[in-house]
Amino acid sequence: MPAPDLIIFDCDGVLVDSEIVAARVEAEMLREAGYDITPEEIAERYSGLTFRDILMSIEKEAEVLFQASLIDQVGTRIAERLRKEVKAIDGVAQAVASLGIPKCICSNSRSEGIVAMLERTGLAPLFDRRLIFSSLETPTKRPKPAPDVFLYGAEQMNADPARTFVIEDSMHGIAGARAAGMRVIGFTGASHTHPKHAEMLMEAGAETTIHRMADLNGVIAALSEWSENV
Repeated sequence: MPAPDLIIFDCDGVLVDSEIVAARVEAEMLREAGYDITPEEIAERYSGLTFRDILMSIEKEAEVLFQASLIDQVGTRIAERLRKEVKAIDGVAQAVASLGIPKCICSNSRSEGIVAMLERTGLAPLFDRRLIFSSLETPTKRPKPAPDVFLYGAEQMNADPARTFVIEDSMHGIAGARAAGMRVIGFTGASHTHPKHAEMLMEAGAETTIHRMADLNGVIAALSEWSENV
């Protein structure tokens, strides 16, 4: 495989260290609603899912019902915390700036939230607004693990999905990227990582995992030298 057409980055947990912040808020809200869960459990079991999908999954697993108003409240509370706590992933600015390959963001977060986090962390100059795609703003509005946002991003960037690499930190994101026919590198360098993180990402379909963004360019170059179908 020659140089890729496109590199797609997830945002939360890949570009910005926001997953653990969101998990803390979601755990607080669930405990307030009577369901005991830790941020670490949310990060391990539900990373990459929207809060709506997390609630639906817990309702099915635990046979409990939550008020729909939780979904309306969570975005505001997470945004407030992110304004104070969000940071860029260590080394990501240098890694992205040195890629030399077209890039974009495909995320389950809303685009205005992504832009705000990029601005707060100093990453905004690396991603023009036209390079940011939210699953909730695609024609189908289907979030990951559906492949829709990845396919939409590749279409907008004039890229062949088979010649596209995705950098993801969650099993659900990896499932969506693989369903889109893309190759995936798992990332385990954010604060919400856990001992089984790399193993889970590989089982979900990542070809390899990295813990440091400093390794990204070398891994992309190495994987581009061979086809996983060989």
